[in-house]
Amino acid sequence: MKRTLLLSTMLLACWWDAAAQDTLHLSRSQCEAIFLKENLSLLAEQLNIPMAEAEVKQASLWPNPQFTLDEINLWATRHQTGGQEVSPPIIGNWGRNQQYAISIEQLLYTAGKRKKLMALQSVGVEKAQQFFNELLRNLKLELRRQITELQYLQLSEHAFQTQLQSVNDLLGAYERQLEKGNIAATEVTRLQSKQFELQKSLHELKQQNNETQKELKQLLHLPPQTFLQLSSDQFERAITNNSIPTYQTLVTEASTHRPDYKLALLEKRYSEKAYSYEKALRTPDVTIKGSYDRNGSTMLNFVGFGASIDLPFFNKNQGNIQKAKLGIQQAKTLSQQSLHQMETEVAASYKSLLNAYTFHINIDAAYLQKLDQSLEAYTRNFLSRNINMLEYLDFLESYQQNKLSILGASRDLNNAVEEVNYVSGTELMP
Repeated sequence: MKRTLLLSTMLLACWWDAAAQDTLHLSRSQCEAIFLKENLSLLAEQLNIPMAEAEVKQASLWPNPQFTLDEINLWATRHQTGGQEVSPPIIGNWGRNQQYAISIEQLLYTAGKRKKLMALQSVGVEKAQQFFNELLRNLKLELRRQITELQYLQLSEHAFQTQLQSVNDLLGAYERQLEKGNIAATEVTRLQSKQFELQKSLHELKQQNNETQKELKQLLHLPPQTFLQLSSDQFERAITNNSIPTYQTLVTEASTHRPDYKLALLEKRYSEKAYSYEKALRTPDVTIKGSYDRNGSTMLNFVGFGASIDLPFFNKNQGNIQKAKLGIQQAKTLSQQSLHQMETEVAASYKSLLNAYTFHINIDAAYLQKLDQSLEAYTRNFLSRNINMLEYLDFLESYQQNKLSILGASRDLNNAVEEVNYVSGTELMP
């Protein structure tokens, strides 16, 4: 039993190691290409467009004619015919004195109901397209945020691993000096404490990395065991004052391209078409028919024509017409709300972009490289006893905070740019 358990554990470990090695290296643009091709939510929503087009096709069809075969007698007795031959046979000797009736009916729409229903369903096609665009807009924002977050976490991990490597090297050297009795044990303890602190921070970053990986793999529909390694390309946005659009430009672009605002306007059109269709329904439709009756009247072979129509004395579709009319007022109100929401979101995202850009440009572009060089210099000086333990640990703390602040500034600027693209409904800032 123990051997079986040990073997199972070893196999599981081997499988996990193999799965962990399944690393996929991607850039931001490659992630977006996979997303557009593989995202299941997009593929499912896209099917709503041909489904809506099928509804237009269905609305264009006329109702089928109705065929009725009725009043068939399987036999005729002498009592029924009075001993007389009422009618000759139909085929051979079959059908003598037989009665039956045949009729065909066709419903005819009036008041242009069919065209008005087609116009109503055509607006439904446009709504389906805008629903797809809205889903794409929201999922793109989520995708790009997750990509930026994963880039930030991986770059942060690299920074912590650099610090941890420096501390590990120092700790190894100090442990050898402690064995020789050249330094106090407290100095080794301080370094071990810093080592544990960095290991804990790395552990937390890896946990966040794992959560972000999960979200990204769902968006990209990647195998669960895949490990994503993103390049740092496009994490640093090359933005200048000239590339930032004005507030009025954002409002204009948003009112032209945003799917949710277009949907609000389409709801108004849809309500107007629905009102027109409901008003047409108060006009009764006409049913025309032709019939043939054998032995059913004084005539042996009777052919007749007729028509039927509802008499709109009680039901003139008043309730549905009133409901559709109120729907127009409701759609107008909601479109005004959508416009106000759009303008509010544009103003907020524009201010956030300016704040993120201002903070980002105030950071010296070479400062990040200087930090890494300073870490190497401080490590050498500490080994050479040119600085003490407290100075070295203070620098490590400062290095960590500054590194994360600089990376965070790039992350915030990235997110602000994507938010501007999101509220404008177009790729205004690439």
